[in-house]
Amino acid sequence: MGKDTKQHLLEAGLDLLLRHGYNGLGIQDLLKATGTPRGSFYHYFTSKEDFALQVVDRYMEEVHAGLEACIHDAALPPLQRARRFFELSRDKYARDGHLGCMLGALGQELCTVSDVFAAKIDWCFSEVGRSIAIALEDARQCGDLPADTDPEEMATLLLNCWEGAALRSRLRRDSAPLDQMLDFYLAAAPRVSIAKTRNTRETIGPL
Repeated sequence: MGKDTKQHLLEAGLDLLLRHGYNGLGIQDLLKATGTPRGSFYHYFTSKEDFALQVVDRYMEEVHAGLEACIHDAALPPLQRARRFFELSRDKYARDGHLGCMLGALGQELCTVSDVFAAKIDWCFSEVGRSIAIALEDARQCGDLPADTDPEEMATLLLNCWEGAALRSRLRRDSAPLDQMLDFYLAAAPRVSIAKTRNTRETIGPL
């Protein structure tokens, strides 16, 4: 019963955080929506911040499941494996009312006011990037990307482009910016070499 109560709260938190953001998330509204006594909430979570961080962990469980289903799908060419993951994300955004990526929304809301959330969201994006880089490395190995391409750099660029498109999609309540970005990126990627640049960037400092 206890585990069910905690999972119920986290599931509700996924929707509330996406729709209202961290600052708009009211614990009393959460308790009312889930029929949970206040004492039960604080049995599982030490604070609103702790709750939101655990909601992010729950969100990442879904993200990892999507990555696992796509990135290692040998039935698809490597670049299409990466595309398929983002298409699944696009479809979820549409089902949620075109509210976009919860990680991106929370990052924009909290990165300048909470080092804890900034570090958490950055770590989440890094985790996604590492998985996407697996498919891009496979694409490099089979010749679909230039031989000197750095898959991690490519994955980072893809995520950066995706998050920008997700914001435009949320503003317009339309999936078109996401599809346009994927079409452009995956058409251009085989013709553009993104070689290893990390050492150079560390030398000159952050942009």
